[in-house]
Amino acid sequence: MDVRVERTRRRLQDALLELARERPLDEITVAEITVRAGVNRSSFYQHYSDKETLLADALDAAAEAAARMLPDHYEPPSGPPQALVVFLQHVDEHAELYRSVFGPTGSAAVLTRLRARIDAIVRAGFVSAAAEAYDGLPVDIIAAGITGSALGVVEAWLMRDPRPSVEVGAGWVWRALLGPGPDWA
Repeated sequence: MDVRVERTRRRLQDALLELARERPLDEITVAEITVRAGVNRSSFYQHYSDKETLLADALDAAAEAAARMLPDHYEPPSGPPQALVVFLQHVDEHAELYRSVFGPTGSAAVLTRLRARIDAIVRAGFVSAAAEAYDGLPVDIIAAGITGSALGVVEAWLMRDPRPSVEVGAGWVWRALLGPGPDWA
């Protein structure tokens, strides 16, 4: 991808995330995003058809950044992987935005993109290496189960008031994925 295109997209994504920390997503306009990003309105529409697509790209980029921290060869860590902690730090930093995405009036398109990104990360970083442990289950079924469980726990953690720390949330996701262990009884 052209460096200028990538830079413009990143500036638009960052602008949206900054604005979303200040007020609800549905109150943010494309004009405000472009001003904050330092680009003109036509540049916005050269890259994105609407605010929802921009949001999906911004959240997708955050998940991808966390995925880059995963090792090439999967070895089960004793605790939550650092990539999970980094992703939840991003979710925590943009909690109100994620609450609106997961909430009852959230964006199905954004959630679909987020789910697809996490599914791809799970397939690449975990399922392929550990598929034999699942006794013949298809890889897409394994990945869907892990993705759905992880997102469900992230949503439940995110909606708690007060919200526990990122470390606690990462621990909950990790424990929910691993199932009950001898130390957890």
